[in-house]
Amino acid sequence: DQAALSSAPRVALLLSLLWRKAYKKVMTPIRTRDPRPDVEAAMRGRDSSSGMDGEVDPASASKEEALFWTRIYSEIFEMEEKVLSRVKELMAAQSETARREVRLTNVPVIEAQSARFRDRLGYWEERLRQLV
Repeated sequence: DQAALSSAPRVALLLSLLWRKAYKKVMTPIRTRDPRPDVEAAMRGRDSSSGMDGEVDPASASKEEALFWTRIYSEIFEMEEKVLSRVKELMAAQSETARREVRLTNVPVIEAQSARFRDRLGYWEERLRQLV
């Protein structure tokens, strides 16, 4: 009986390995959904090293490209600042519970996006200074 007890862990390990192999053959992997747009936006908003679609590298951009992207980022940054200001204005009329939720969810996303656009604008303004 002592020999049976000492082999029990080996048998259990063997069974678990065999079971996993059989399980993988029978089960098909679950396809995950596409990422949620809100989560994707929040993640993108934090990454100021990531430019917009079609944006060229500031280090090698021409003066015309630098002017174009400076204008684009200025527009978006100004809009984000207005959005943030308006959200804070609207929060003043909300209940404390609603205000807290907006402060924890919406505000950080808007602030992150605003910071990203401010940083990208800074890259392009620096490139313009180099080219002038």
